[in-house]
Amino acid sequence: MPTIIKTLASLAQSGELAGKRVFIRSDMNVPLNNGVITEDTRIRASVPAIRLALDAGAAVMVTSHLGRPTEGQVTPADSLAPVAARLSQLLGMPVPLQADWVDGVQVQPGQVVLLENCRGNVGEKQNDPDLSKKMAALCDVYVNDAFGTAHRAQASTYGIAQFAPVACAGPLLEAELVALGRALENPRRPMVAIVGGSKVSTKLSILKTLADKVDQLVVGGGIANTFMLAAGLPIGKSLAEPAQVDQARAVIDLMRQRGAEVPIPTDVVCATEFSADAVAVTKSADQVAENDLILDIGPDTSEHLADILRQAGTIIWNGPVGVFEFDAFAHGTCVISQAIADSEGFSIAGGGDTLAAIGKYKIADKVGYISTGGGAFLEFLEGKTLPALDILRQRAQG
Repeated sequence: MPTIIKTLASLAQSGELAGKRVFIRSDMNVPLNNGVITEDTRIRASVPAIRLALDAGAAVMVTSHLGRPTEGQVTPADSLAPVAARLSQLLGMPVPLQADWVDGVQVQPGQVVLLENCRGNVGEKQNDPDLSKKMAALCDVYVNDAFGTAHRAQASTYGIAQFAPVACAGPLLEAELVALGRALENPRRPMVAIVGGSKVSTKLSILKTLADKVDQLVVGGGIANTFMLAAGLPIGKSLAEPAQVDQARAVIDLMRQRGAEVPIPTDVVCATEFSADAVAVTKSADQVAENDLILDIGPDTSEHLADILRQAGTIIWNGPVGVFEFDAFAHGTCVISQAIADSEGFSIAGGGDTLAAIGKYKIADKVGYISTGGGAFLEFLEGKTLPALDILRQRAQG
């Protein structure tokens, strides 16, 4: 952890939190189904910071975004009420939810209050200075523990850190930086990256960055289909970006120049429709028909990639290699997941779909580090400056 950023742990250890008002920006943006939390990793990951502050004698305020509310109005679907209930269970104490909190919060040392969806505040996304100053006035210490939002300069991630008396990183943010640094700064070789997703265009910069660093670059999903096109293979009516074929070839060439590789699927699992009930047919990669949709990698490709992963010294994983939500097309992602779990190398995984796959295949305890970030995870890997980290560094330097 860079010493140029203050940490909540160091403040707690030195006794500086006793009796102080601590404002924690967490990332508890969890999936909901009719108001019921379906996966609570992010809430559980937020607990250590809250517990650390409470145990140090602080009065604790916590907020998070949830979904995409319209500023100025938080509907029941946008409310953190289910999060408050789950947080109360995890902490073993009442966690009241407070709406309209910007102008004042009543909370005593040893207590915690959850502040309603911060993205409902007018000016949040624009990093409005007036809103930022009001939030900063609520606390003695501001804690950013939301790595998943570190790539956004918003009032609750950047502005408040400018104006709060003290600004620091929470334990989750600290752990993210340590794990990412371990994966990038001096990685054990061979280094393998898995990048899945629907579009090459949205992940082109990360593909090019990784192509300059890794020994094997595994592509999955719609991205893999575009790379198959670049390799001259038929993809039928599969999701792909023909306009990005030249860019895919550029990534392949970049890897080759370094003696590295982008493994192209040798077999795939196809269907003629996109549905959970579709009939799955395994085909050689050069036998895909015009009306086929490629929805997974085939068993030979899966095993080849698994061999690569088992021998890896470092693994970076962002995205599945097929439509794993449909059982008929889940085999590739299942095999990849198990290979990562079995690997003796250090693995770091991030992104919503990746978290879902880790949950489905129950390998969380076998992954070296699970990042709570999606976009922030990718931007950090690209070497971009993350605004929420940058302001913490500025504050620590005085």
